[in-house]
Amino acid sequence: MIITVLDGIVVAVILFSAFLAMLRGFSREVLSLISWAIATVATLFSFKPILPFFEQYISNKMVALITTLIVIFIIFLITTSIITVKISDFIIDSRIGIVDRTIGFIFGALRGLLIMVISILLINALIKPEQQSDWLKNAKTRPFLNSLSQKVWDILPKNLDIALEKAEQFFKRDDAMTNDKHSHENISR
Repeated sequence: MIITVLDGIVVAVILFSAFLAMLRGFSREVLSLISWAIATVATLFSFKPILPFFEQYISNKMVALITTLIVIFIIFLITTSIITVKISDFIIDSRIGIVDRTIGFIFGALRGLLIMVISILLINALIKPEQQSDWLKNAKTRPFLNSLSQKVWDILPKNLDIALEKAEQFFKRDDAMTNDKHSHENISR
């Protein structure tokens, strides 16, 4: 039984993710994900009133929008991360710390597996099977990863392109509203 480079990468990614999550603990891992989710949602709901401030200093509308989103996201992420680190430190230092770390190890292994499944999903989408290297095609973990990646693909919404179009329209609508606001301000001057 020959182990290929892909097999080694799969084992390394899963173990690295598992040990990292064990060191951090399950509570910190979950609270970290929650921090990212809160920062994302808070950014999407709060960027509109802040965007005009950045547009005063950045003439390109798209650059102003991206800068606004990044700055707001970072502020919310840092704020929520400070809070969640305090909470997770309390949990790790408590009596359930060992349980938290054990569950963290399992969570990390599953996260590492998910990373590899998504990687295989992308490889399969971007590189035709006949163009893939032998170390990819002949990996012992490949059938398992292909099976899981197909299940992930089946879970994804079939109308992802429609969702992306709606998101694009959302930002274009906000850009149009911002332009209208600026044109009304210029008329009133």
